[in-house]
Amino acid sequence: MDGRPAGDAIVVRGSIAIPQSELQWRFSRSSGPGGQGVNTTDSRVQLSFDVTRSPSLPASLRERAVERLGPSLVDGCVVISASEHRSQWQNRKAAERRLADTLRAAIAPPPRARRATRPSRGAVERRLKAKRARSETKRLRRDRDAD
Repeated sequence: MDGRPAGDAIVVRGSIAIPQSELQWRFSRSSGPGGQGVNTTDSRVQLSFDVTRSPSLPASLRERAVERLGPSLVDGCVVISASEHRSQWQNRKAAERRLADTLRAAIAPPPRARRATRPSRGAVERRLKAKRARSETKRLRRDRDAD
């Protein structure tokens, strides 16, 4: 095996998929529980994907992803670590899922601009009427307490 998991491309969204050939995998010993095998099994997975040079992402989406992921990129690469499972295979799948989720969020279209709205006239009147009623209640209490 050449250090890559067997399988197809990681589908990010619709027709956008990352082929296994663009992924770099590294394995190391995981911390945490695992019994006797914890010191001998390389179950921790580190998945790297070069966003800046990937031909799989269209140019516009690549720019958007680089802009949104900017601070978390390491030399233009997204690095995902997974060590929550005992088996390397499960950690590989978890890393692939996390990479797909990260890229999906990074290339998502920007949200629509918020349109400023105003409260309706009835809502304003109800609010002012409630304020007057509360003020009157407190005024009556104040006058009674003065005695």
